Parts: sequence; C-alpha cells; structure tokens
Amino acid sequence: MLNLLFPRVCVGCKQLLLKGEGVVCLECVHSLPLAVFHRTGSTQLKDKFYGRFLLKNATALVYFQKRGLTQKLLHNLKYRGKSEISNFFGQWLGAELAEINSYNDVDVVIPVPLHKQKLKKRGYNQVEGFGKEIAKALNIPYRDDILIKISKSGPQVFKTRILRFDAEEVFTTQNLEVINNHHVLLVDDIITTGATLEKCALQLLKAENVTISIATIATA
Repeated sequence: MLNLLFPRVCVGCKQLLLKGEGVVCLECVHSLPLAVFHRTGSTQLKDKFYGRFLLKNATALVYFQKRGLTQKLLHNLKYRGKSEISNFFGQWLGAELAEINSYNDVDVVIPVPLHKQKLKKRGYNQVEGFGKEIAKALNIPYRDDILIKISKSGPQVFKTRILRFDAEEVFTTQNLEVINNHHVLLVDDIITTGATLEKCALQLLKAENVTISIATIATA
C-alpha cells in the first residue's frame, strides 16, 4: 500500500525501481562512467597529488560529467536531501575495497568535514553515508570528530587550483593522537583539483607515522 502511495523511483531517471534495486536502477548504474582506479590499477588520481604530499592509494568510483548522470546524482545528494545516494555509493565502493589487498590495512575512515553552519543548514554531511558504509565494509571505525572545518567556502567545482587553495577554506584537528601509527582513508564526494583533500591530508599528517589514502564518489 505504501509503495502505491509513494512509489520507489530511481533518483537518476525517476523510473520505478524493480525488486532488488535500491536508490539507483540497474540501467542507470550501467550507464555511469566508471573510474574504479582500485580495479584498473591506474595512478591517474594519485598522480594529482605528486609533489604535494605522500599518498598510498587513491580511487574514485565514477567520472564527473557536466550535465550527465553523475552530476545529477551528486546534485540530488548535496542540494535535494537525497542522502541515501551517499550510502548507495559507499556500499558499492566498500564491497570492492574489501577485496583489494592494498586497502585491507586501512585503520580508520575520516570524512572531509562541512563547516558547522553549512552542516546545520543542509542537515547532513553529503559524504557521511559514503564513509560509514566503507568503514562498515572494512570493519573499521568511522571518525568525524578528528578533522574539523573552521571556515566557510562557496562552491569549488569551477575554481582554478590556485584560487581554490587560497580560498577561505581552513581545517584543523582534534583528538589527533587517535590516528598515530594509522592508515587513514580520507573520503569526499568529488575531487577536482584536489586542493580541499590536500589541506585535509596535511592536517592529518601532523599525527605521528600516519599513512593517507583517498577515496571519492567522483573525480572530475
């Protein structure tokens, strides 16, 4: 009866979801432009950070395509309250990383944080479900109390690297001793220039003997 009144539809194409489908229908899943560097062995994403900080692994599930399905899904996630999209991608990537040897020694998942004012306005961090599902798949903690954003910033997608890095976007840490001697998986929704992830990683690297890997839903 509930499905008749409020039918379950794909957040990508708005078609009715079939039994066994969740959030995104199989047709839309199969049309997504996959990146999956953890599968291909490509260092394309990792190479973005060459000379910036030491990085063990870097992967993303899909490529961001302007006016494409990936942009539509991320827009629904960030601005239309569809937080379940984050969990969907986290379950997908978490299941895959659990089978990859180079991710089996990850000790903790840490999300790129939102400023507290933006968090209050949106009601959730769009990367929370993604990170929690990955942590669950790897059977490790998810910690959102270590990395903190202390300044606001506007949309970052169309800024140049220099402008983004110099933007008013500042992070700090607390409870940093928790990640001493740990392999940290830093997660975000999308990576463009990598400036935000770089700032976050440099804060986390202030802990003792920390290894950093990165995982995102999409890469530009």
